[in-house]
Amino acid sequence: MDINSEVHKAFEVIQNGGIILYPTDTVWGIGCDATNAEAVKKIYALKQREESKSMIVLMNGEKMMYNVFKEIPETAWQIMDLSEKPTTLILDNPRNVAANIIADDKTLGVRLVKEPFCFKLMERMKKPLVSTSANISGNFTPKSFKEISPEIIKGVDYVVNLHHEKICDKPSTIIKLSLDNQVKIIRK
Repeated sequence: MDINSEVHKAFEVIQNGGIILYPTDTVWGIGCDATNAEAVKKIYALKQREESKSMIVLMNGEKMMYNVFKEIPETAWQIMDLSEKPTTLILDNPRNVAANIIADDKTLGVRLVKEPFCFKLMERMKKPLVSTSANISGNFTPKSFKEISPEIIKGVDYVVNLHHEKICDKPSTIIKLSLDNQVKIIRK
């Protein structure tokens, strides 16, 4: 399958409020339009996850970041520039996204991605993309497409037909970075 046709198919599903199963720069993810609260609800239901546990959002550049966060600490850009592996930052006071992906403490986890499929999909959507691991909440995170449960595969509206052989043994590093520049490493 070629990447452009997969981007097109995934975009059609997302534009109609659907959820997709797709390869990210780390593990396989379940995703939707981060501004569509109804689509976000579908992911919580599929994962059997409490809505109080927020999910992360992927973005493809500075413009999208500033659309969601009015203020971004300089430290955030430094961390992203210096990180050798995918890094999720938890930042304060998101806006212009579905309320049900924002944590109770008014933060949102975000990761800038360069992975071609995700990047091109967001370029087409012009919106951030929800990304949560492709598992039922509390179960292990699949390291490859083969490890994803049939329940998850059947529960999404579209499965992206790329990188089914890819194996990834590590989710992203997670760093919480508040506007007053406090830094807390959540997951290495």
